[in-house]
Amino acid sequence: MGTTLNWITDSVAGQVPVASPEQPALAFEDQAPISYGELRTAEFRYATALQNAGVNRGDRVAILMRNCIEYAELFFAISRVGATAVRLNWRLTGEELRFLLDDSGSSLLILDAEFAERIDTVRDVLPAIHTYVARPAGGDVPTWAQSFDSFAQVDSIGTFPELDADDPVTIMYTSGTTGLPKGAVLTHGNLLWLASIQALMWKLDSTSVAQTSGPMFHAAALEICVLPAMLMHGTGIFLGSGGFTLDRHLEIGRKQGATLAFVYSHMLYELMRRDDLKEVVAPTLHQLVAGGDTVLPWIYDELEERLPGVLLDQTYGLTEGGMVCCLLKHSHARGHETSVGRPNPLGELEIRRPDGELVEIGEVGEIFTRNPGVSVGYWNRPEANAETFVEGWCRTGDLGRFDADGFMTLAGRAKDMVRSGGENIYPAEIEKVLAGHESVEDVAVVGVPDEKFVEVGAAILVASGEASIDVEAIRRYLADRLAKFKIPKYFVIVPELPRNASGKVLKHVLRAEYSVLGSDSTKR
Repeated sequence: MGTTLNWITDSVAGQVPVASPEQPALAFEDQAPISYGELRTAEFRYATALQNAGVNRGDRVAILMRNCIEYAELFFAISRVGATAVRLNWRLTGEELRFLLDDSGSSLLILDAEFAERIDTVRDVLPAIHTYVARPAGGDVPTWAQSFDSFAQVDSIGTFPELDADDPVTIMYTSGTTGLPKGAVLTHGNLLWLASIQALMWKLDSTSVAQTSGPMFHAAALEICVLPAMLMHGTGIFLGSGGFTLDRHLEIGRKQGATLAFVYSHMLYELMRRDDLKEVVAPTLHQLVAGGDTVLPWIYDELEERLPGVLLDQTYGLTEGGMVCCLLKHSHARGHETSVGRPNPLGELEIRRPDGELVEIGEVGEIFTRNPGVSVGYWNRPEANAETFVEGWCRTGDLGRFDADGFMTLAGRAKDMVRSGGENIYPAEIEKVLAGHESVEDVAVVGVPDEKFVEVGAAILVASGEASIDVEAIRRYLADRLAKFKIPKYFVIVPELPRNASGKVLKHVLRAEYSVLGSDSTKR
């Protein structure tokens, strides 16, 4: 029997506990936290309920719920019985959910009643699911589902299998920015290593209070920051799902005494525009962790001037590649503001040419990562596995370059590269230059069709505050800093950029929306 994720709750029991069972474990919104002892009790009760419902080691159990304490308790319970949690995005349509449920072969689905209608439209084509369990959240429990209260009633606690670190614990579906989603399989060992590495990087301990801002179907709500804090018997804080506001996030951070907070990059821009910044940020906060897109360099200037006691570390990673495989520490940021840093402890990064050879300093190539958090593979995708996972390395599909100091800078997605008139153009390079202009708050560059050059660049810009963007001034600004062929042909000014749940810009949406720019002069 190897060490599994459930060590977190086992460690407060036994003859010599590692920590007190009274230590606060999890809090939802501004509610009082539950203790590790209470979490363990709920975990065992739900694990027994799962077994009573016919769930065995190796089965998949899907969760379609908004953030709540029960979600975390169920996650630990599913892992306790040796099953695999399939955490579903509740923003998806019925047909999209059908694909994920069918693809994963889930046998039991636990859902909030508000999503029942969506599931009801596809139930007839989901023969693998033998049990539906519904919480009366946002609606009435449907007749075809067992109520959550009834499901959770058990007469005695069951006996659970001895698991190994190699047992799968969750399947997380990629955001599907291109093609159909693929389920990255992560083991107990993957999550334990990931949590251990983060605890080491951020010096977490039992006094740490880690606040997340994302939905629990996403790594940024559990695997990043929260599980690492729990590994050290600190406390995790979850916010409610939907209707997110920065004000609410800040209010909960103050009430719960957050010491570390995960934020998406775009949230920092809204935060730094606030006149009451010092008053609204929790006085206990000393560490921000940013994910999603690369942080614009001006954020460091604002942070050091206005919140000098708060550090900002910037992460880079992908679900199948260990989630956090590269980190730009605040102490390394100066002079490397556009970088995503260096590999994490116990991790490796390589940048390779198409022929597999390593690139030279400053040369753009594809990023490969190898670390203990790398997924064991995609669920039932042998061809994708052969392409993505090579001799322990994960092929990220991202482009990057190293500088002479060993810091990595992203150059875009391999599929995002714009091939214009025979030249390779890397959007990330142009985006970083545009981000340095005082009138630009946010930017994305995509390739759009062109009759002459096959493809040309289009810059989608968001103005900074009350500033207005002068496109001709932007062109002149770029001309002083970039080769002529790299300057986008089109410039579009929008209120905000479309992003997915992880805060990444949805470039496929921008490409589709602005693919007609060549025939629509009103958007130039």
